[in-house]
Amino acid sequence: MKLSVIKVGGKVVEETATLNTLLDDFKNIVGAKLLVHGGGRSATKLSERLGIETKMVEGRRITDGETLDVVTMVYAGLVNKNIVAQLQKRNVNAIGLCGADLNLIYSAKRPLMNGIDYGFVGDVKEVDTSVLLSLIDQGAVPVVSPITHDGNGQLLNTNADTIASELARALACSNNLEVNLIYCFEKPGVLMNPEDDSTVIPSMTYDEFQQYKEEGVVAEGMIPKLDNGFNALRLGVKRVMITNTEGLRNGRGTLLLLK
Repeated sequence: MKLSVIKVGGKVVEETATLNTLLDDFKNIVGAKLLVHGGGRSATKLSERLGIETKMVEGRRITDGETLDVVTMVYAGLVNKNIVAQLQKRNVNAIGLCGADLNLIYSAKRPLMNGIDYGFVGDVKEVDTSVLLSLIDQGAVPVVSPITHDGNGQLLNTNADTIASELARALACSNNLEVNLIYCFEKPGVLMNPEDDSTVIPSMTYDEFQQYKEEGVVAEGMIPKLDNGFNALRLGVKRVMITNTEGLRNGRGTLLLLK
């Protein structure tokens, strides 16, 4: 069985026009599918309104206690349920989940890394794929927000790109599924020039990724996205693409290759 894991983030998920386009295209994807979403811009905006400082390191959010409250409200609440409602409008029988629901994604609080305390950030340790497959078999379309738990009652903020990668990997490895992972955001792919949408890099190997990172072509939030994409390929995911909503229709974007 083929299964598409679509991760959507950036402006696409947080602006009405682009979200509508995305969900129209998502509805038309043939076969089993699930959607993973972020919501970082909305979380940052709410933090600003509440007077909570947002701190980022290489595209990853530092999550103190106050920030954890904000991202839980935004990711697992507002953004998740809005997407579910919009999919129901399109006759897609969606169900919204976070990692704590049905023990879907168990994580461990990230230890200090290079002297950086990321706070309540979770690194995925285990995914219960049986839950997702049961829902999909019943005709449901899971919509997963990037909040996980540690098994001891603590919620943890987990990078949405990582969530998508881990779900795709676990589904591919444990069930012999042919899994395609697509990272969908506002740009048509990874760009050689971030200011020019016509400079899409059509394919990228891991070695090229390292080179682009050293040269500064790839930076900030694109780094964890590519890290997760290549990790998914190494661990059994069939195909990984980075693109925009149009790429869901025409198959164009940046295709990741191991070699």
